[in-house]
Amino acid sequence: MEKLIKPDAEWRAELSDLAYKVARKHGTERAGSHENFPKADGVFHCLCCDLPLFDSDTKFESGTGWPSFFAPKQPEHIEESIDRSWFTTRTEVHCARCDAHLGHVFPDGPKPTGLRYCINGVVLRFDPSA
Repeated sequence: MEKLIKPDAEWRAELSDLAYKVARKHGTERAGSHENFPKADGVFHCLCCDLPLFDSDTKFESGTGWPSFFAPKQPEHIEESIDRSWFTTRTEVHCARCDAHLGHVFPDGPKPTGLRYCINGVVLRFDPSA
């Protein structure tokens, strides 16, 4: 997949302050900040580059306060790296096209994958027509 690369100033101009902090600076939004997160059928896209990331049928209630999914729409749309911040080691997930920080993946999710993609909702755009 060809990478989408933009200067930092362009990302800052295109994104809200919170979306910029999360997507481009590896921040985290406050837990529970998406009480009205879409529950309809559709596809969740990367806010930065519009790559389709998660189908609504893989979303589940994890009780963590962040949107959670048990699988990406297409595995090649998500890349992983090791995150050693916050005095622990976690697996960070980011968009394969634009490298936007999405959140983390943990091995405590439901079947069939056993994975929990814990995603910052502010970096997702929902498309109910997809």
